[in-house]
Amino acid sequence: MVESVERRELAVRRAPRFTPFLLGGAVLGFVVAGVLVFARPEDPQYTPAAAFGFFAMIFGVVGVGAGALLVLGLDRRSHRRIRRATADEVTGTMR
Repeated sequence: MVESVERRELAVRRAPRFTPFLLGGAVLGFVVAGVLVFARPEDPQYTPAAAFGFFAMIFGVVGVGAGALLVLGLDRRSHRRIRRATADEVTGTMR
């Protein structure tokens, strides 16, 4: 038996998930670091692994920052495309 029905106005928007953008930026930074290490001539002072670790930290952070800026821009854009909807809230038990 339904005790009450209450109509509500809702704001509906499609918001992006932050984690894939941040991880994607980090992966892109690591790929850039790998390309940079293996595309240039080897320096006898540093091993390729040490150079990759150094560049991976730098470009990984830059990639995460770029991903964060991108997702924040998309999230801001989703705020402008909010749609209004109505929903009925039903309280009570149904048998």
